[in-house]
Amino acid sequence: MFKRNNLIILILSLGIFGIMNTEMGVVGILPLIADHYGISVTRAGLLVSVFALVVAVSGPIMPVLFSGFNRKKVMLISLGIFVLGNIVSIFASSFNIVLIARAIPAIFHPVYCSLALTIAAMSGNQEQARKAISTVIMGVSAGMVLGVPITTFIANATSIEMSLTFSAVVNVIAFLATLLFVPSMPVQEKVSHGAQLSVLKRPLTWLAIVTIIFMSAAVSAPNSYLAEYLGEVTHVSGQTLSIMLLLFGVASILGNLLAGKLLSKNAMKTAVFYPITMGVIYVIWYFTGESLVSMVIIMALFGIMFSIQNNINQYWITSAAHEAPELANGLFVSCSNWGISSGTAIGGLLLSGMGIKYILWGGILFLILSLVSILLRSFLYSARRHSVSKVI
Repeated sequence: MFKRNNLIILILSLGIFGIMNTEMGVVGILPLIADHYGISVTRAGLLVSVFALVVAVSGPIMPVLFSGFNRKKVMLISLGIFVLGNIVSIFASSFNIVLIARAIPAIFHPVYCSLALTIAAMSGNQEQARKAISTVIMGVSAGMVLGVPITTFIANATSIEMSLTFSAVVNVIAFLATLLFVPSMPVQEKVSHGAQLSVLKRPLTWLAIVTIIFMSAAVSAPNSYLAEYLGEVTHVSGQTLSIMLLLFGVASILGNLLAGKLLSKNAMKTAVFYPITMGVIYVIWYFTGESLVSMVIIMALFGIMFSIQNNINQYWITSAAHEAPELANGLFVSCSNWGISSGTAIGGLLLSGMGIKYILWGGILFLILSLVSILLRSFLYSARRHSVSKVI
């Protein structure tokens, strides 16, 4: 049974990787897409922001609506729709068709991700569940960061169409693995929609939502235009650009391992010090972005911090709404994408109005806002504990 659970978790992680790569893989090839369709890089950025916006809107709704259905069937439906969207994107003759082909699968993005995290949390005892959740989140991180250099490398070595084919192949493999190796998973105890939505009455839940949006926006403002920045400011391109993005991805995987230890040791301190540390990295980045040596170090640090942020966000919402795990995980996906959409939009505005270097100040702005919301939650949590202790 333990081996079977491990196989299911690995299949879920692969599915998550394919879905997240579909969303974020285009980040590294936005300049190539802009040239291919004869549009601006800012408009090409809609492939990221519109996808994220659809996920953000559907995130709190779709996981709750599908929470009573057989989980295997829902997984297959979600992956199947992503495969079709990938195929249409490969052969699309216009930018608008690509945009639509990405927007429709995005509706099912939070369904699969929420389901994967929920299944992971039910995979055994507390220790096994933590490992399973960490593995799934690693799939999220890998899809968001490793998929970028892989897609960029394929696009530079062959073509945009071949780079999009990579996402399709991963999703096809995940679909077939789910079909063949994942058992039927009917829901045994269905939690009412009202019971799940009741967690939204808590101030801590809403503070978690705001924090996730700000934290995700803080990394997305520069990350969505990372390839453009490295090309224009650091003057790297082609294979060197792919190597830089790969460094970022590998560092992110290491950051995922580090995040678990930090959160286990002291989650509140980890959350408080994160925006401060990230802010320092952004300031150094702003003043030394022209230097290749400096950017190699910064890309490694950015990758580590990127992944830590992802883990903090997932913990932040599930700890605030632990009675409704599917909704909580849906909110994690939704709010992360609200942040991605906001960060990409602000980054695009700064890029167009002031220049590529100023996207970092958009990140710093969101870091300040996230620190305020984190400190406010810390204050409310401490006040609640103090109130309870006085009653006792």
